[in-house]
Amino acid sequence: MQAVEAWGRRWTESLLPMARTYMEVACRKQSLVCLAADRSSMAELNQLIDEVGPYLAALKTHVDLVDDWTPEAWNAFCSKASDADLLIFEDRKFADIGGISRKQMSGIYDIRSWADLVTAHLISGPDIVDGLQAGWTDVGRNGGVLLLAQMSSRGNLLNHNYTDQVVALGKEHPGVFGFIGNGSRPTELKLLRDSVGDGKLIWTPGVNLKVGDGEMGQRYGDPREAVLAGSDCIIVGSGIHKADNPAHQAKAYAKASWDAFNERPE
Repeated sequence: MQAVEAWGRRWTESLLPMARTYMEVACRKQSLVCLAADRSSMAELNQLIDEVGPYLAALKTHVDLVDDWTPEAWNAFCSKASDADLLIFEDRKFADIGGISRKQMSGIYDIRSWADLVTAHLISGPDIVDGLQAGWTDVGRNGGVLLLAQMSSRGNLLNHNYTDQVVALGKEHPGVFGFIGNGSRPTELKLLRDSVGDGKLIWTPGVNLKVGDGEMGQRYGDPREAVLAGSDCIIVGSGIHKADNPAHQAKAYAKASWDAFNERPE
């Protein structure tokens, strides 16, 4: 199925190039799954691609968690991800002013050179998106910013008023790829989708085929319900990489997400 047909209004109204790139990848892989690859060694990260890469559309990384990081090893990892048709999503959660955020995209990790997507809080104002996009422009690349509109962790401070302001500002900014929503609460997620409309994507952590509470205050909801409520990508971590058979689980998440995607109205 062609991306324009599969995604309907999401495709026609999403003008950021990286948004359409993601939609094309999702169609090729028949998966709306982003793996939270929160591993501490390069060997573990590369193993994840080998084991579950065929069932994913993206990898969510925290580059500063990797104990044996080197530029050479990371470049090889990024090439491996590209060969596996995976977007790389650095979950940096930038929160500073635009000028500093632009500099943070470079530095020792040079995030601008390999990340397709990054996360940001909008607490400092919309100039942060300009700064992050300028970072990609500095090296001749395109990328997308996901703004945190909701969080799935227990006791977080992103209240409804803040969420509304983030959505209102983010919807109007051409550099915004979309929003991070709460996959563990489908009712709230549906309200977020109604507010966002079809011009931006919504990605959701907090989903697991085994719903309930996880470690350190994390809460989990059903991935099918999240997609039906409006999620365009489910972010899964321990549900895959802590499984006895990660490939089997990744395939199950891919099927659940893709089946739900095909069930929901355009």
